[in-house]
Amino acid sequence: MTDAPVLLDISNGVATITLNRPEAMNSLDVATKVLLREVVQQVADDDAVRCVVLTGTGRAFCTGQDLKEHIQLLRGGGSDALFRTVDEHYNPIVTALAGMAKPVIAAVNGVAAGAGASLAFACDLRLVADTAGFNLAFANVALSCDTGASYHLPLLVGRAKALELLYFPRTVKADEALTLGLATRVLPADELAAEAQTLAARLAAGPTVALGAIRRSVGYAAAHTFIEALEFESSMMQKSGATEDHQRAVAAFVAKEKPVFEGR
Repeated sequence: MTDAPVLLDISNGVATITLNRPEAMNSLDVATKVLLREVVQQVADDDAVRCVVLTGTGRAFCTGQDLKEHIQLLRGGGSDALFRTVDEHYNPIVTALAGMAKPVIAAVNGVAAGAGASLAFACDLRLVADTAGFNLAFANVALSCDTGASYHLPLLVGRAKALELLYFPRTVKADEALTLGLATRVLPADELAAEAQTLAARLAAGPTVALGAIRRSVGYAAAHTFIEALEFESSMMQKSGATEDHQRAVAAFVAKEKPVFEGR
């Protein structure tokens, strides 16, 4: 369904999730959030998917909450439904995105604002078009931050800069995003999609269990003590050490060959 608000393509171990409301700058209405939640959970649970790419169509990556729908709910007395969306949609989406045991790339093709920026920050790598940018727009509409921004943004830029960007929303253009650490790489807009797929294919061909364990270890360490992080590292080392990929890699090393990983 090419007219669906969220598209999913799975090919050669790479799942590409595309936000597909270009006429609305890929803003998130309820239908889009429900489908995105389902799709992200689907690829998280699919062992055949070994890397995920999140991107958008048109001029925007994602501009966060659909404010037209938001206003209608406010005027219609639907404020309860309005703010339930954090627990019902945004939190499950970003939890699945940040917690899946496989690499996740954001291909930021255009502006990423509000929850859209938060979704990009939850990914491991952010490839950013030179025409794109980030805007932590929450305060401009008198709202707090959501979708994991309070967690991921300080990890990327530090507490002081995170508060500055949240208190005084502005568009952080691609070159500054690279300097701050919001972008992993900045690319010409017409090269972004191809480069994202190339990087995703490289990760999908890697030792998926080990990469997932690394991802989980780094995330765990951010919110735990050093000793707790060491204990978690130990459990992840045991998990990855028991894989066929590890045995294959060691044998290939001894034979001076390049290992071929199968993700298990």
